[in-house]
This record gives sequence, structure tokens and C-alpha cells, in this order.
Amino acid sequence: MQETLATGLTASEFFMRARQRLTLETPAGLTDPNVTPVRGDHDADPVMRKIAEVRPIRPAAVLVPIVDQGEPTVLLTQRSQHLPNHAGQVSFPGGKIESTDANPCASALRETKEEIGLDRTYIEPLGYLDLYMTTLGYRIVPVIARVKPGFTLRLNTAEVDATFEVPLAFLMDQANVQRHSRDWQGMTRHYYAITFGERYIWGVTAGIVRNLYDRIYP
Repeated sequence: MQETLATGLTASEFFMRARQRLTLETPAGLTDPNVTPVRGDHDADPVMRKIAEVRPIRPAAVLVPIVDQGEPTVLLTQRSQHLPNHAGQVSFPGGKIESTDANPCASALRETKEEIGLDRTYIEPLGYLDLYMTTLGYRIVPVIARVKPGFTLRLNTAEVDATFEVPLAFLMDQANVQRHSRDWQGMTRHYYAITFGERYIWGVTAGIVRNLYDRIYP
């Protein structure tokens, strides 16, 4: 018998809902400046929407890998400390959508292979979450994927210092999601954050996790 997650769904129910509620249709607004994504940094800080709308659009995609085991876990990366941008932050594997990529899913799979060496044969893409717009103009397509256990990883240490897994139930428990703030370019910026042991999951990554809850659980 499958264990029921703390959020009230079994693992099989979670993956079934993801397949039913999500699609792999490229979202409107990925490259269209006339379409403003509904989700983004402005979820926690509405003033950021106006800032993001005037930035150059930077299309990107990330993989949200959910490992299908007794207690499902979400695979996350810790970015390298020497990177010029977002050094040391917790993130999902992913990056820029290249012109040679067939679609955002292909971009996320390619970047995941390059960053952490997760082989495509273990990954079942289930669908896209809502397009996520960041303050710096990135428009990110999060790809939800079921990952079979038993994989091995090979980290690209130029980009990733470490990987770790967090129980899906922990991330989906809204009691663990907080709204924090910090100074940013002369203003106070608000964002979502989740603390898991010594790991601090915040900003875009926490925002995408929150969107996952909104799309699957209610």
C-alpha cells in the first residue's frame, strides 16, 4: 500500500494529477512582450511586475525532477560558489532556451544532462507549470518530471557544487513556506523562502515550488 503524503495525496495520485492538469504546450508569453506572465517574482512583491515588464526577455527552462520512490523527493542543485550570478543559491537544473532546442522541455532536459548528468532514460516529462517571470526579465518554463530511482549523477563542477533531495511533502506543506525580505538596489524586496535543515530555498526556486502546490493540490 502506498503511503499517503502529508499533503493528502499518495505518490501515484500526485503524478496522475500532474498528467491530468499540465500539458507540454509552450506557454503564451515566453517571447511575446505583449503578454505578461501571471506568475513570477511579483507573486510575493507586486511592484516587481512593472520592473520585469521593461526588461529584455530572456527565455529559459528548468526541470523540476520529482523522484518516484516510497516518499517522493524533489532533486535540487546548489550552484557553484564562483559563478558570477546567483552563486551558491539553490536552484532547479536548467538554463537558457537555445535556438537549436525543439521546445522548452528539450532545453530543460539538455541543461539537466549538462549540469548534473541525469540521463534522459530516467526522466518522464509530465507537463509545464505556469510561465514564471523574474525581476531581471527571465521567463522560465518549469518542466515537471517523474524521475525513476536508481540513477547516478555526474556533476559539472563549473556550475554545480552539490545536489540534494527534499521530501515532496515537506515542500508542499504551506506551513514551511515563508515570505521574507531584503534590500535590493535601494528598495525592500519581498520573496518566498523555505528552510530545509541547512539549505535555504528562496526566490525563483521557492516561487516555482509554490506554483507546483497551486497547480496540483487544491
